[in-house]
Amino acid sequence: MAGFKAHISVSGGIGVATGLTATVGLGFTPVQGMLVGYLTTLGGMLPDLDSSSGRPIRELFGVTAALVPMAFADELRKLGGDMETVLLLAVVSYLSIRFGGAWLLSKMAVHRGMFHSVPAMLIAAEVVFLTYRSDSNTVRLLMAVGIALGFLSHLILDEIYAVQWNGLKLELNQFAGSAVKFFGKSFSANAFTWLTLAGLTWYSFGAAGIVDEPPLPTRDEIRQILHEVPVGQKSEIELL
Repeated sequence: MAGFKAHISVSGGIGVATGLTATVGLGFTPVQGMLVGYLTTLGGMLPDLDSSSGRPIRELFGVTAALVPMAFADELRKLGGDMETVLLLAVVSYLSIRFGGAWLLSKMAVHRGMFHSVPAMLIAAEVVFLTYRSDSNTVRLLMAVGIALGFLSHLILDEIYAVQWNGLKLELNQFAGSAVKFFGKSFSANAFTWLTLAGLTWYSFGAAGIVDEPPLPTRDEIRQILHEVPVGQKSEIELL
């Protein structure tokens, strides 16, 4: 099984190549090229979120927790209204992702489970496509492809490391076939993964204009829900 440094080195190299290809060969801006290169590198860490070492979880959730409030600062401002509420939402977002998300994942994930799979790769790509802030579907697709390439490099590298030499004979270790797969051993994990993929695919097609976009709560509806929280609960939230 390939180690953390091996995965980062490979996905980082692919990220550089992807960024240069996007900028020089496909006409994207240098900033977009650097961003897709970063996402490709980041994709090389994603399958190891189920790792028992915890390092990929710490690295990814630390970066994600810091970036999400900045990426959605405008949305937080529109939802919160006043500056104090915006800051509270940003802090809650950071803490929820940095610690709550990491803790939940450590409880749910099984090493070499469905995180190491092709549908998980597609889920990661569609999440990026749906959340990347751009009016251009081509740019959003570029970022989605970048994360998918990094993710795929991890899966393939794990399968390569599953092949071992025993003298002059090639042998497969116990992890062979557990990375590049479509289904795992757990029915519930398979069902959850494929249902999640189906839902995200539908929303992605809607966001791309291929099908009618599924209805989502409007910003005013979400803001109304936030303002309907009882005063006592608001005070408790502010104390966290």
